[in-house]
Amino acid sequence: MKNLVKLGFTALLSMNFMTATAQNKNTDNDNSLLWEVSGKGLSKPSYIAGTFHILCNKDFDIKPKVWNALNQSENFIMEINYTDPNEVSAMQKMMSADKKISEQLTSEEAAELEKVLSGYGTDLKKVDNYSPQALYALVATKAIPCPQTEVKMYEIELLKAALKNKKSVNGLEKVDDQAYAIGEAYNLKEVISQLKLGNEYAITSQKMTEAFKNENLKNLDQLIKDPKFMNKKQEKLMLTDRNTKWAEKMPEIMKKQSSFFAVGGGHLWGKNGLINLLKAKGYTVKPVSSL
Repeated sequence: MKNLVKLGFTALLSMNFMTATAQNKNTDNDNSLLWEVSGKGLSKPSYIAGTFHILCNKDFDIKPKVWNALNQSENFIMEINYTDPNEVSAMQKMMSADKKISEQLTSEEAAELEKVLSGYGTDLKKVDNYSPQALYALVATKAIPCPQTEVKMYEIELLKAALKNKKSVNGLEKVDDQAYAIGEAYNLKEVISQLKLGNEYAITSQKMTEAFKNENLKNLDQLIKDPKFMNKKQEKLMLTDRNTKWAEKMPEIMKKQSSFFAVGGGHLWGKNGLINLLKAKGYTVKPVSSL
C-alpha cells in the first residue's frame, strides 16, 4: 500500500494536473508535448517535455523526438530530483501525520470514509496515520487501470537514460514544496470529497491518456478544467504558483547548460503555463514536431 501511495503521489502531480485555463488560441501547430526554448542569449536551445508521470505498459511510449532532445541536452531537470536521498526521505516523511485521521472526524464521517475507502481496497485502520497528502494520493491510484507491476514512470525512464549518459540531474523544487501545495489546496474534508470522485477520475484518466498519446493539449485542457477536480484556489496553489517559481529558476539553469525539463503536462499550457511565462521573459518557445 505504501508503494502504491507513493506512485499515486507522483501521479497526482501529473494528473493534477493537466490543467490550465487556456486563454490562448490553440492551433494544430500547438499540438506537441515537446517545446524548444531559445533566444535571449542562450548559446544552445533547451527543451521542455510535458509528461504523464505514470502510465500502464500498454499506453507507455516516449517518442523519438523526446529521446533526441534529451540526448542533445547536457542537463536533465525533473520536478523533484529523485536521485537525492534527502528528497526520498522527505517523501517518506510526508506520508505520515502526527494526528490520526480518525481523530479529525466525527463517528458519522469516519463511517462514511470507511465506505469510500473500501472502493480503494483499504480501510480507515490501515490509513489512519496517513497525512492528508498521502490519503489524497489514493485518488490517482484509482485512475491507473493496471496492476502496480504493469506501470512505468515517464520521468524515471528518462532519468535512467540521463544517468547512463552521465548528464547532470537536478530538480525544480523539493518534495516539501509539493507537499505544501497539496496540503494547502486540499484539506482533509476536501480530500475525502475527491476520494468520492474516484470513478470519475478513472474515466477522465483514460481520456487524458489518449489525449496525451495524441499530444492534444487543447483536449487535455478541456478534460481537466472541470471545477469538481480543481477550483480556482487549488489551481493557483497546484499550478500557477509553482509555474511562476519554476519560470524564475529556469533562465539561470538554461544559461549555464542546455537543459531538458521534464514536468507534468499540465504545467505547459495556458495563460500561467511555462510556455507563456517564458515567452513573457523574452524567450522563443516553439513546439517541436520532429527532431
